[in-house]
Amino acid sequence: MMLRRGFILFLPRLVGLLVVACCSVSIVYMLACTPKGDNQQLALPRVHGPTAKEAFLQEQEEQHRNYIISLKKQIAQLKAELQGRSKQPKNVQDQHIDPLDIQLDHNNPEKAQANLLAFLRSQIDKAEVHSGIKLSTEYAAVPFESFTLQKVYQLETGLTRHPEEKPVRKDKRDELVEVIELAVGSLNKPEGDSKAKPHVYTASDFIEGIYRTEKDKGTLYELTFKGDTKHQFKKIVLFRPFGPVMKVKNENVNVADTLINVIVPLAKRASKFRQFMQNFREMGIQQDGRIHLTVVYFGKEQMNEVKSILENTSKAANFKNFTFIQLNEEFSRGKGLDVGARFWKGNNVVLFFCDVDIYFTAEFLNSCRLNTQPGKKVFYPVLFSQYNPSIIYGHQDSIPSLEQQLVIKKETGFWRDFGFGMTCQYRSDFINIGGFDLDIKGWGGEDVHLYRKYLHSNLIVIRTPVRGLFHLWHEKQCLDELTPEQYKMCMQSKAMNEASHGQLGMLVFKQEIETHLQRQKLSSKKT
Repeated sequence: MMLRRGFILFLPRLVGLLVVACCSVSIVYMLACTPKGDNQQLALPRVHGPTAKEAFLQEQEEQHRNYIISLKKQIAQLKAELQGRSKQPKNVQDQHIDPLDIQLDHNNPEKAQANLLAFLRSQIDKAEVHSGIKLSTEYAAVPFESFTLQKVYQLETGLTRHPEEKPVRKDKRDELVEVIELAVGSLNKPEGDSKAKPHVYTASDFIEGIYRTEKDKGTLYELTFKGDTKHQFKKIVLFRPFGPVMKVKNENVNVADTLINVIVPLAKRASKFRQFMQNFREMGIQQDGRIHLTVVYFGKEQMNEVKSILENTSKAANFKNFTFIQLNEEFSRGKGLDVGARFWKGNNVVLFFCDVDIYFTAEFLNSCRLNTQPGKKVFYPVLFSQYNPSIIYGHQDSIPSLEQQLVIKKETGFWRDFGFGMTCQYRSDFINIGGFDLDIKGWGGEDVHLYRKYLHSNLIVIRTPVRGLFHLWHEKQCLDELTPEQYKMCMQSKAMNEASHGQLGMLVFKQEIETHLQRQKLSSKKT
């Protein structure tokens, strides 16, 4: 009875313990089976569905989670790209080709050829072909020039070239012809397995092209051809890479004993000769010292004055290396230079054909020596021609001294690239080429004929602007005795000699400018 009563009392407690145990097991089961979130924390199941606010928060959380995942991917891509680019300079450095290796690696010609090909291909990547290059100023851009089958349209014209012209130089003409032929050949190559009848292109389909040269990389050509219809075109892009710089020669040149014979033909113009002798004394005698002067004088007028100037310079500078030749005939520049060259009886000497209105420096005399070689090279420098000082410095209180005027600027002069009178060559080359054409009388023409003789020979003609040779301005007179061709050349030279385009324009509009200045003064007084 006692046991029964005790069991009845214990039964509710047992039932309670069983209920608690079952609840605990249920809770543990649900906790274990709930999926984990990104934050690795467990969540209890909800008895009721989420509220609107909780749903909004869940949506925002999901968007943020996706955004973070996207950013992680972008960061990973950027890291990979950065690592790849960091390796590029090292690879470029490892693949850098020494031009001398290409030239001197005779033991492994295949490697040298492969290196050369790799270098040429790298030139395309360096040049502005596939993408632009950031430039510091508008003047740093390399402009294109355009061309057709017959004409070239160029920006840098100088005085002897025109904005539109047929290519005169053989190298330029051959270059453009070759490019057009290559483009036509490329267009006529079959594309893929197409069985359609191909369009056969010819040079007549070429419309126009543009090209530009980056001096250290190569020349880019873009050519446009007619297409199959009116509004269709074919475009071909070609690139001529420049090869690596290669050493050709390494030599010592000693000009200590190289004498220059300066030959000056002259008639009258004693005051100009006095100015010339001042320059000759300072640069030729005092600074250089390895020089001879030959004056070929035509006629007798002012001859004594010229001889006196020459003798005074000889005494003052203790200079004996001069020759004076007098000819009783009409002035002929070619005849005077030819006589002076043939009169020399010493060893082979460098001849500098000069005029009395030329100013030269001691540095130029060395250029004369360094750019001539008997049987090999003659030197045709392009001198800088001075404009009329009274126009250039007309706005100033006084005209500067001669030395101060001799500056190479657009406003002070121009490169005389149409003149061939000042030249240096060895006497042996001058004699072998046949000298001047003595049938030419008076001014002009003789220098061009001699220049053409050298061009038609196997000698190398060095033609370049030089900073130490100036043509001094003087009023030019074109005589009626000249032939029509000579007179035309003389007048062209006279027009070029006065002033720049802008300065001549200021003279033409001088009255208009003065009127404007007067109006400005009147308006300023009224205010």
